[in-house]
Amino acid sequence: MPHDDSSPNPAVTARSETRRPSFFWLLAALVLPTLNLAVRFRFHHPERMPQSGAFVLAPNHYSEIDPVVIGAASWKLGRAPRFLAKASLFKNPVVGWFLRTSGQIPVERAGSSSHAALRAAEELVEKGRMVVVYPEGSLTRDPDLWPMRGKTGAVRIALERDIPIIPIAHWGTQALMPRYGKKVSLFPRKTIDVVVGEPLDLSAFRGKPLDQANLLAATALLMDAIAGLLAELRGEPAPPVRWDPSAHGQKETGRLDG
Repeated sequence: MPHDDSSPNPAVTARSETRRPSFFWLLAALVLPTLNLAVRFRFHHPERMPQSGAFVLAPNHYSEIDPVVIGAASWKLGRAPRFLAKASLFKNPVVGWFLRTSGQIPVERAGSSSHAALRAAEELVEKGRMVVVYPEGSLTRDPDLWPMRGKTGAVRIALERDIPIIPIAHWGTQALMPRYGKKVSLFPRKTIDVVVGEPLDLSAFRGKPLDQANLLAATALLMDAIAGLLAELRGEPAPPVRWDPSAHGQKETGRLDG
């Protein structure tokens, strides 16, 4: 049964990460009151969210406001969200300060700095914290908002550090802010469904070389799992093959025209 965020969450215990004083309390105080007016979260399988230890949380991505939604959902489910975020966001004096102070990780699109971001994420893992990694890397190019082909960073962290990777999917966020939208629609109040998946079974890849073939195969499993969760929320089957931007003449990053 779906679990409404207006009632006590069975996944959150007295030892929840959100019960310990931290800078996230300030962020929650600033963000949640407005978001709660605009959004009613409906959680599916909240008990699957680990309440302790390190893991990678891997969501679908189709709206610019996704990190706010997933961050709030994670907080409501008992974990403080730490993201791999676009490096450009850190250049904003106010936003950048909040991101740095709360331990978010800047990610350059390419070059050696992108590897540094993975190392920084692994440092969070060593401290037993959750790290949110969008395996698609940018907003999905799929015209129907299904997850597209993924990148390997999320599974690389999970396999290198031998920690779980938890797929998660949300639906309804597009009513709050559509893909490539510039305005947030606060009213009327929206319902956003969030389903937490079982830990991805990566046993076939653990102990094997982290070469491109294995990483791509593991990433394909992850994207199929996320698509399957989204199909549960949407009540329709996911496409059998993930959308490949290169096969459709699309660039990997930036806004799509039209």
